[in-house]
Amino acid sequence: MLKEMIIGIQAYFQAHRFIQKHKLWKWIVIPGIIYTTLFLVGMYFFSQTSTQFIEWMSHKTGLSDWLNKMDSGILGFLFIMGSLLLWLILMLFYFSLFKYIFLIVGSPLFAYLSERTEAIIEGKESFPFSFRQLLKDMKRGVYIAVRNSLWQTVYTLSILLLSFVPIAGWLMPIIALLVECYYYGFSMLDYSMERHKRSPAESIFFIGHHRGLAIGNGLVFYLMHMLPFVGWILAPAYSVVAATLSMYPLKQNEK
Repeated sequence: MLKEMIIGIQAYFQAHRFIQKHKLWKWIVIPGIIYTTLFLVGMYFFSQTSTQFIEWMSHKTGLSDWLNKMDSGILGFLFIMGSLLLWLILMLFYFSLFKYIFLIVGSPLFAYLSERTEAIIEGKESFPFSFRQLLKDMKRGVYIAVRNSLWQTVYTLSILLLSFVPIAGWLMPIIALLVECYYYGFSMLDYSMERHKRSPAESIFFIGHHRGLAIGNGLVFYLMHMLPFVGWILAPAYSVVAATLSMYPLKQNEK
């Protein structure tokens, strides 16, 4: 699995050279700007809502009044840190939710970009548009995104419970990140599976046996978000191209 993770990570460097060589920037920048704009707007409103929710909970439970009566600096500090931790958890939940919503909305574009990438590799010139295929891509994108979000939620809740176990719980944040990366990378790799007429069940089986590629793809996607704006713009489409490039040799060997 580690070898495939490295392949998935290296595919991003190959994707960068591929995009430069074949001048695919309009397919990278335009959806990236839309993604970044929606991400920032959604993050602003969700941040405001999260802050109001935490304040509402502290008032409803009487916790804020109790802290005022205690007038303790230590308790006040612990309350602030706890509120901050809860706010961060809610923001991570927003990021995970937004990611799947954007995958559903952008599935036709991502499917086309994946198809265009493979067509260039094979030396094809034309990229015919099919409204019927567009509807199929949207339907499958919705199914895969919903399925992955549900399974990720199940695993995340399980990991959250295990995080309370002494010592072993320290590893849970890393495992949670790998789960998050796997399910995002899964969605990117699935575009290649769909194009080769593989059913969702076949895709789940195949990618499950090459989970390192999915984790590597999702990991770089998340790391790119550490670079504000530029990383946010490039991350979605780069992950599609990288996934297609990493999957292509596997599909050829299978043939």
